[in-house]
Amino acid sequence: MNLPIETLVETYQNNLYAAAFHVCRNAQDAEDVVQDTFIQYLSKKQEFESEQHIRAWLIRVAINQAKNKTTSFFRRNSLPLEDYMQTLTFESEESSALFEAVMHLPEKYRIVIHLFYYEDYAVKEIAQILKLTENNVKVRLSRGRMLLRNTLKEVWEDDES
Repeated sequence: MNLPIETLVETYQNNLYAAAFHVCRNAQDAEDVVQDTFIQYLSKKQEFESEQHIRAWLIRVAINQAKNKTTSFFRRNSLPLEDYMQTLTFESEESSALFEAVMHLPEKYRIVIHLFYYEDYAVKEIAQILKLTENNVKVRLSRGRMLLRNTLKEVWEDDES
C-alpha cells in the first residue's frame, strides 16, 4: 500500500513537525526534517502494510532525521526556546508551563512523552517506532512523568508564594 504524497503531507505534516521539533528544538531544522522525511518516502519504493504502518514509518524517519540534524557538525544556530515560545499561543498558563517543562526534559523522555500524549500512540507502538522494549518505553514514560511532576510542582509552588 502506498498513498499519494499530497494526502500524507496534508495528514501528517503537523505531527512530523511536532515530533521533529521535540528532538531538534529548532523550528527551521524541524521544517527541514519534515521535507526530508517526505522526500525519503517518495524515493523509497517500499510497500507498506497499512496507513498505520506508513504513519509509524514517517515518524520513525522524522525522529532519525532530527537526531542526525542535532549531531550535525554544520548545525545552524538554533532559536532559543524562549523565543520560540513567544510565537506560540496556549489556552492557559498551565498549558504554557507544561509545554516548557516537556521541552526541558532530556530527549529520551521528551520523545516518548510526545508520542504517547500528543500522537496518541500506545506503548507497544512507541516501542516499535523507537526500536525499544515495551518495558523501556514504560520506564521512560514513568521517569518523564516524574520529572514533569517535580518541575511543575516547583513552578506552581513558586506561584503560590
